[in-house]
Amino acid sequence: MADRPARPPRAETREIVELKQLKAAQPELASAVDMQIALVDMQRRVQSRVPLPWIQVDPDWQQAQRAAGRPLVRFKDIPLEWSDFRLTFRQTADILQRFDALERADYDRIVALGRDGNALEPTVATWYDATSGVEAGSDPRSRAPSDAPASLDQVLVLALRPFLARCAEALAQTVDLGTWRHGHCPVCGWEPDFAVITPSADRRLFCGRCVAQWSFPSLTCPFCSNRDRSLITSFATRDGRYRVAACDVCRRYIKAYDARKAQRPVMVAVDTIATLPLDAAAMQRGYVG
Repeated sequence: MADRPARPPRAETREIVELKQLKAAQPELASAVDMQIALVDMQRRVQSRVPLPWIQVDPDWQQAQRAAGRPLVRFKDIPLEWSDFRLTFRQTADILQRFDALERADYDRIVALGRDGNALEPTVATWYDATSGVEAGSDPRSRAPSDAPASLDQVLVLALRPFLARCAEALAQTVDLGTWRHGHCPVCGWEPDFAVITPSADRRLFCGRCVAQWSFPSLTCPFCSNRDRSLITSFATRDGRYRVAACDVCRRYIKAYDARKAQRPVMVAVDTIATLPLDAAAMQRGYVG
């Protein structure tokens, strides 16, 4: 019986190529780049298996949610297949622990939680409901339960991303988010963790959980809605490709990719790592990400 021909290696995505180039150009970011490559590769594999959900949004409910500043994806809308999610949850924790982004004690407790299907499912549902703001009275600023490991929040955000990203894709095809003017995500209610300044000088925010994007005023703080320009501090890299907008009211900051000064589109997975030196600079000035 003839040997089967070897499968050709899977083509690398543009993000992976850019991350490897970033590692070569800035060796001091090597560990962060390697962790990001592992996360991006894992999330891409998972997301390719997640079906595009059919999210039926009643127009009146949608209008009420928008008027109240509440997002659209309920926990029941997320296309979670629990065996897939448990594997993603465990692999996310493994990657973070491998690159020293997760304390060993937290890792052990998180892995134990992932093995206990009776505990994991209600924990994820409760956490999402508490952090999404979909339901009236829920607080999107809430985080993991008080008795949970300190890093559970980070693991859940990353493990849910492939599933919530599919929800964002589905809604982008059916719902107009152009009138959303809040600082939190219109899809899942999470905070933005990056932005892009478009060639037309508009600013678009990217959700740190589902990676949905939406327009937001350039000189308004997305975290506290401060509009006083004199209380917004801005600084940039020497080449002008990346910028930071920091609020002197709430002391929060957000980084941005300036597409007016770049040769390629924004790549959040790449640009959040390329701008790690800006995080250090912002924190040295007393701001919090």
